[in-house]
Amino acid sequence: MRCLFYLMLWIFLINVGGATVRMPLADGFDFPVGAPDGKGYYKARGMRLRSPIHFGEDWNGVGGGDSDLGDAILTCADGVVMFAYDVRGGWGRCVLIRHAYRDPKSGKVKFIDSQYGHLRSILVKNGEFVKRGQKIGTMGSNRGMYPAHLHFEMRHNLKTGMQRESVSRTLQNWADPTQFIRAHRRLKKDWRKHPVPTGTYAPYKGFKGI
Repeated sequence: MRCLFYLMLWIFLINVGGATVRMPLADGFDFPVGAPDGKGYYKARGMRLRSPIHFGEDWNGVGGGDSDLGDAILTCADGVVMFAYDVRGGWGRCVLIRHAYRDPKSGKVKFIDSQYGHLRSILVKNGEFVKRGQKIGTMGSNRGMYPAHLHFEMRHNLKTGMQRESVSRTLQNWADPTQFIRAHRRLKKDWRKHPVPTGTYAPYKGFKGI
């Protein structure tokens, strides 16, 4: 009962505006499929912030078609789950994870969100801490809406959440996932727990299933 109480308290806190959680910094970033280097997969579509807009990357298995349906989706770095729901529409099952890391250029602690869309299944819950390379879901097609693939985004703007239309299309808000991962493959490990802001998303008013 005590464990259940603390779990519910944690989930409550992560959804309260202005709240924080404490966790160690990420010690590096890997690709979310075929970790650590994306082996067996390819980037079918990259990020584009001008028309036709595409805020992230689409990753497919080299086998083509739906040969990758059900493949493991892995978190790109240590972090905390901010959003894990089936929102239907064009997204389907979607997971958002917040990462804290020390920027190798400035030495400052920074934050970035990663998003994993169109999943067939979700294996994590809001408020759960995850480790780099942990299986968080499986590759899907949003119930057959698309050929199976992973839609993968990385966001500097911590307010984005599921409200992409409210965020300007600049590199201050959006990170090119492949470029970011390659620039942050291995980071100095810091075992101290740092405060990480949560509750930064506007309330999501759409459908939220599991």
